Amino acid sequence: MPNIKPISDLRNYNEVLRSIEEGSPVFLTKNGRGRYVVMDMREYEKMQAKLKLLTELAKGEKAGQENGWLTIDELEASLEVTDG
Repeated sequence: MPNIKPISDLRNYNEVLRSIEEGSPVFLTKNGRGRYVVMDMREYEKMQAKLKLLTELAKGEKAGQENGWLTIDELEASLEVTDG
């Protein structure tokens, strides 16, 4: 279940910080609407790494669609990979 708190709870920010765990961010609301997210730093870094990976994969897919795909033999030849 999401951990949702009004932003006014930040007056006692230690309590808000205690409720943050990896995989369980705290969502802060302002005027009844979602406004901010407070999360564990490791979780944030993982999320950023995933976003970067997905961005690079999307670039690769776009390049493949625009320029054509390489066969495994062509890839190995371009990387000068040899068996054995």
